[in-house]
Amino acid sequence: MLAETRLIVLRGNSGSGKTTVARTLRDAYGRRDMAVVGQDVVRRDILRERDVPDGVNIGLIDTITRYALEHGHHVVLEGILSAGRYGPMLAALRSDYPERCDFFYLDIPFEETVRRHATRPQSSQFGVDMMREWYRERDLLPEGRETVIGQDSTLEATVRTILLTTGLAGEPAEPR
Repeated sequence: MLAETRLIVLRGNSGSGKTTVARTLRDAYGRRDMAVVGQDVVRRDILRERDVPDGVNIGLIDTITRYALEHGHHVVLEGILSAGRYGPMLAALRSDYPERCDFFYLDIPFEETVRRHATRPQSSQFGVDMMREWYRERDLLPEGRETVIGQDSTLEATVRTILLTTGLAGEPAEPR
């Protein structure tokens, strides 16, 4: 394992901006050695699996994340990653990489997630009723070691906060 790689976990409800933050974070950091592991990509696109207790996606997300970290990539793990279903896997990652991980929770009110969802390409795939079923207010992990980012934080401020917290802000971005 390379001591310099970082694990950044971005959690929050559907429509809270996790994927946008992850992509913008990678763009701000540069094109080198930063993997984005998206819960939806693994669960829906690769496995075509519903979000169920003990789903196969949980182990695959864990495996992909560890493999990338151990092969020299910073990892941005993003998704709803509900505390009830994904908490044990996330706790194991924190335990196994204690000095190299930072957790962030995007705390966005339901009404704002609905507004943001309307601007997304997948807005036709599911609507307000499904989002209401999925929504968990402040679904924080039990250890209480997540940085909570509220709706008033701009995309730029959120990315800057993450880069500074993780120590990745001082590394110059690679030219494109």
